[in-house]
Amino acid sequence: MSEPHIPAPAPGTIAVYADIGCPWARLAVHRLGAARARLGLEDIVHLDHRTFPLELVNRRPTPKEILDAEIPVVAGLAPEAGWSTWRPPERLYPVTMLPAMEAVQAAKAQGLSASEQLDKALRTAFFRDCRCISITAVVLDVASECDRVDAAALEADLARGRARSDVAPAPQGVQGSPHLVLPDGSDVFNPGVEVEMLEGHIPRIRGSDPGVFDDLVRGAAAGGPRRC
Repeated sequence: MSEPHIPAPAPGTIAVYADIGCPWARLAVHRLGAARARLGLEDIVHLDHRTFPLELVNRRPTPKEILDAEIPVVAGLAPEAGWSTWRPPERLYPVTMLPAMEAVQAAKAQGLSASEQLDKALRTAFFRDCRCISITAVVLDVASECDRVDAAALEADLARGRARSDVAPAPQGVQGSPHLVLPDGSDVFNPGVEVEMLEGHIPRIRGSDPGVFDDLVRGAAAGGPRRC
């Protein structure tokens, strides 16, 4: 873990800096949820999704060929999360994740539980179902499938641009997507995975430890409960 200089979240909360279109972030969010359920802490520990928009950091959309190389490798670590490389015509491929990330931030007005459910649903819509979540109408369709989200209220908030300024590069010290921060200020980048990139941006897994997420969830719970 790096020095605790990133702003810490509230007690009982794990801040997740990530891009919705990042397969490593999908893996981390899935493993966090699984650990929380395994430990019986679903009502105690909550996720505060924050943005690390790769397209703003890199000044380009994330190339499809990069995800095509990463997804099969990451999927092998947690196949139960649901994965697919892009099946529709390439002309329908998402060119931005900003509308989806903005919607997750806007959903926080309805509570972290609503925001968290929408974040998970949007990741599933992209990585498993190959839906074009660049389109606000598709994002709202996904929101309408979430029982904790008031899709009409979300649509109104998006129209007003309520959370647009929240989709911005992360604070100094955030290394990339995903980067997790606990209530005590400790933080970790891409936990539970050791990976090296081979030529052609092909990842090779050198180690994988899902048990790390049990420690992270316990650490957040030790900071005290937060009701959402």
